[in-house]
Amino acid sequence: MYTQKSFVLKPAEAQKKWYLIDGKDMIVGRLATEVARILRGKINPKFTPNTDSGDHVIVINAEKVKFTGNKWEDKNYNWHTNHIGGIKKRTAKEQLIKHPELIVLEAVKGMLPKTTLGRSQLTKLRVVVGESHNHEAQKPEVYNI
Repeated sequence: MYTQKSFVLKPAEAQKKWYLIDGKDMIVGRLATEVARILRGKINPKFTPNTDSGDHVIVINAEKVKFTGNKWEDKNYNWHTNHIGGIKKRTAKEQLIKHPELIVLEAVKGMLPKTTLGRSQLTKLRVVVGESHNHEAQKPEVYNI
């Protein structure tokens, strides 16, 4: 009986591209799902779940993203300072003023696997406030969502 062999991509064989995504007037969740798909490598025909085969992503205009509904007032970003009683909290509107890049970063982080592979895939994401970025040497392709 003949059995078909499965294709397994080796990390050294993965050819990584660079993509540029404009976050202007995009809803955060829709943007984050597409970015997570690119980072994991699911847009590639040679996708292998246990290999870091994804591409690099640059998201520009992070301060111009949108939320639906009342998320600007209702959504909270929590973190801990590692001191006793050090729980901090910001609403989405406050986070947009202080650190708009963290809104996109946290949304994408929640959509990646909670493993060492997911953490290494997150390092291939660059979120920039404004239009300019310092990755012109990598010649990123514009990715339309």
